[in-house]
Amino acid sequence: MDADASARAIDAVQRTRAGSALAPGEIERLVADFVAGRIPDYQMAAWLATVACRGLSRPEIVALTRAYVAGGETLDFSSSGRVVLDKHSTGGVGDTVSLVVVPLVAACGVAVAKMSGRGLGITGGTVDKLESIRGLRPEVDAAEIYRLVDEVGMVITGQSARLTPGDRVTYALRDVTGTVDSIPLIAASIVSKKIAVGAHGVLFDVKTGSGALLPERERALELARLMVEVASDAGLRCRAVLTDMSQPLGYAVGNALEVREALDVLRGEVVPGLTELASTIAALMLRSADPQLTPEAAEKRVAAALAAGDGYERFLRWAVAQGAEPDALEQPGGLPTADHQEVVVADRAGHVHEVDPRAIGSAAVRVGAGRLVKGAPLDYAAGVVLRRRVGDRVEPGEPLAVIHHRDGVEPPTAAVRAAFEIGEDVPASRPVVLEVI
Repeated sequence: MDADASARAIDAVQRTRAGSALAPGEIERLVADFVAGRIPDYQMAAWLATVACRGLSRPEIVALTRAYVAGGETLDFSSSGRVVLDKHSTGGVGDTVSLVVVPLVAACGVAVAKMSGRGLGITGGTVDKLESIRGLRPEVDAAEIYRLVDEVGMVITGQSARLTPGDRVTYALRDVTGTVDSIPLIAASIVSKKIAVGAHGVLFDVKTGSGALLPERERALELARLMVEVASDAGLRCRAVLTDMSQPLGYAVGNALEVREALDVLRGEVVPGLTELASTIAALMLRSADPQLTPEAAEKRVAAALAAGDGYERFLRWAVAQGAEPDALEQPGGLPTADHQEVVVADRAGHVHEVDPRAIGSAAVRVGAGRLVKGAPLDYAAGVVLRRRVGDRVEPGEPLAVIHHRDGVEPPTAAVRAAFEIGEDVPASRPVVLEVI
């Protein structure tokens, strides 16, 4: 440890607690000192906790974002001669949007370089979903990223350990100190990774509702606006959507199950919630790449690509280019399937008023689709498939959901049934897209 660095860290904690703004250089040095091991984790944890309580000004958030990027690898697509975009979701149950949007946008002629993570708890991770595809390499290096963007127009990969070193080490502290839901820290963390990825623009999908990281709509909206502002300050073309996570996004919750559902949407099947959101995000991304494109023209291009199956063909082409076996997706048995399927039926008649996303996500975790401990193994075939969503009519004995599980796993039937609230009247419809920023 370094005595001067420790003194600077203590001063940063005290001044932040007093509401005095730190200069950009001070924030950059604080993060650099922690990355280099010159200050102990408890001093950085104290500053992060202070930020979670007191907040940061916008210039401070911009400085923290840049500090996270400093010293790490940064991708650069300028030589490609094309606009390259990225998207980010704050996560949710059954959130399969990336697997639909990325090939769909690529099929419409705009390149996408998507960096994704693994799941923890009820929120599924895109990298975990990719691992259910036989042979596909879920994480590729920078050279491979450039090749895939050039040859296929898209890539979906886990994030390199060499990107945003400051964010990587501070996030580990946030995870164990109760500061994960701090809006300034979330914004700096997310935007720093988008800068390091080298994309020219990004679409932020910010979830709100009972299954979201930020259930309160006003806090989620605050985060969405802040990320757009910070990313715009960094020179990125940015849009954000505030979206509903008060029920699972589509029908499928679980890795291979969600891949199948994404492929269904790319072939033109309409999945309530998922199709609407994916189409909205894809159209917004097309307009980010070409600001002269009207909303109507963008929507028409996306709809035509879905109807023609262009996104599906692009997904298959990309998957093979990233190592998937040619028949891993086109053959009926190409994706893993569960040993057993337990049908959960309704015990009364009525209309579905609620489908608790946390209860469904937890049930999927219990049968092996998710993890509660980092690095725990997954059952890629496991999960829950809804048969009813909010607003649907159901009679006694009709299916509400199907639990997919392996031998030796007790399906949480009662918990899944309890996730469905059934009432007599027809509930008001719920738009999945709440606001566009």
